[in-house]
Amino acid sequence: MTEILAILAASLLLAWPLGLYLARVMRGTPMKVDVLFHWIEKPLYKVLGVDPSRSMSWRGYVLAFVLSNVVIAVLTQAVFMTQAWLPLNPDQIPNMRWDTALHTMISFLTNTNQQHYSGQAQLSYFSQMTGITGLQVVTPMMGLALAVATLRALFSRAPKSVTAPVAGDDRQVAVGNYYTDVVRLCVRFLLPLCLVWTLLLTSQGVPSTMAGGPQATPIDASAGMAQQKLPLGPVAAMVAAKQLGANGGGWYGPNSSFPLENPTPVSNMLEVIGILLVPMAVIFMIGAFTGRRRFGALVFSCMLGMSLLSTGAMVWSEGHSGSAATPLLMEGKEVRFGADGTALWAAVTTQVSNGSVNGMHDSLSPLSGGLAMVNMLVSAIWGGIGCGLQQFIVYLLLGVFLAGLMTGRTPELFGRKLETPQVRLLALLVLLQPITLLLFTAITLAVPGLAGTSNPGFHGISQVFYEYVSAYANNGSGFEGLGDATPWWNLSCSLVLLLGRFPLLIIPLVVAAQLAAKRQAPESAGSLQIETPTFALTLVSVIVILTVLQFMPALVLGPIADHLSLGLH
Repeated sequence: MTEILAILAASLLLAWPLGLYLARVMRGTPMKVDVLFHWIEKPLYKVLGVDPSRSMSWRGYVLAFVLSNVVIAVLTQAVFMTQAWLPLNPDQIPNMRWDTALHTMISFLTNTNQQHYSGQAQLSYFSQMTGITGLQVVTPMMGLALAVATLRALFSRAPKSVTAPVAGDDRQVAVGNYYTDVVRLCVRFLLPLCLVWTLLLTSQGVPSTMAGGPQATPIDASAGMAQQKLPLGPVAAMVAAKQLGANGGGWYGPNSSFPLENPTPVSNMLEVIGILLVPMAVIFMIGAFTGRRRFGALVFSCMLGMSLLSTGAMVWSEGHSGSAATPLLMEGKEVRFGADGTALWAAVTTQVSNGSVNGMHDSLSPLSGGLAMVNMLVSAIWGGIGCGLQQFIVYLLLGVFLAGLMTGRTPELFGRKLETPQVRLLALLVLLQPITLLLFTAITLAVPGLAGTSNPGFHGISQVFYEYVSAYANNGSGFEGLGDATPWWNLSCSLVLLLGRFPLLIIPLVVAAQLAAKRQAPESAGSLQIETPTFALTLVSVIVILTVLQFMPALVLGPIADHLSLGLH
């Protein structure tokens, strides 16, 4: 327990100054290091052909976001399907099958890292470095750029215009320059952080080499292998990016439960802190960036409260509950980390849209697996980088709408009325999640041969539901008893990945721009005060209703029934 508290405290202490620095980066505040960063950034702007000082409307911002994703998607798909003929392939890895390549490309494009392949066996060094690690750096910063643009619109003091201000016309609201935001976030924020983490992980023995893996002779001759090839590569850089970027995809199939990817207690601590560091820093950024520190405190207190509750419940369920006494629950777990260490990682990796693991989630106790699903259904307990804040803003706006209805007032946020067009867009997001998850889960379970579950009972339902929840939440972890390397799983999950990523990033920006275009009324005693403990409790209640309660039938048929059946035996 002391180790858990120390890791959480270290994450908070490191995230606070990092969040203040991030706010300065996104405000464009002059800093002493500008000379160095300008030297790196100016050639990038020339290659992109953009004017970094020119602001965009939300339409231009979203168009640039979509176009950049399309270009990256085409290039990444080409790399995966031609890797056998490309350089940096010392282990002679063949080309990926088209459907696996498509799913892998979309998975990393959406900052999910859901893996239906084993990295060390199916990807070359070139593919790992470009199509995997490259996207692990760029895509989380794309998501954060959308969140920052949303904050700019949401907290604009008056309609800011690209040309001339026209009240009610959201096309005139300036939200920043997409390319400038992404370049600054990558160059000034994530890449330097990844460099530091890479050096720290390398010092702990995580491989960092371009050489092919050595041949070893197994000690146990009865295994039937005369030689075994040990896969190496530039692993440390990829692990740093996967943890700090809320990515989660491992170089090796077993992810961070594999000794080469996570060799020591110090590396384990660094990787857990890496999961929490940037999402926490984004929350600390809010107050300094917007100038409303009480609003930043509201977001932080809600997320921290949900995080502590979830983590405590997970640690209790996995290591100290009645069901935790059975030795069978240690199957699939690293004895180096034990039940508490596995539970901590499982809790934070699903609170954040990270998805990396240091033990197999399929081996968690049923209640722990259910808690992991709830974390992903909420998707705003820290959440992904950018995505978590966007999801929280959705809950915030819905909370304002419901509070207005309960008090008989017109729903209003920061002096701007929340009206029918905005509520319709929010309702679309609320309905999209259950329709997508329950529809695909039902089809997969109803058609014989599609699911590929390793357990025919209640746990089999959990395996299928978890896979789609993980895809929609852009998390990427899985109940790995599932045979998911099939065309059905690759194609269906690809669609769920897209539905869980792009609407969540774009719609809150649209709503914020529509609000920013409205005339701002001065706040008065009759205005709804959201920066209060009362509203925080209301907001958490809205989150519980929209996630836990509406998915309760699926949770009862899966992890809860699995837990009860385990008790009977």
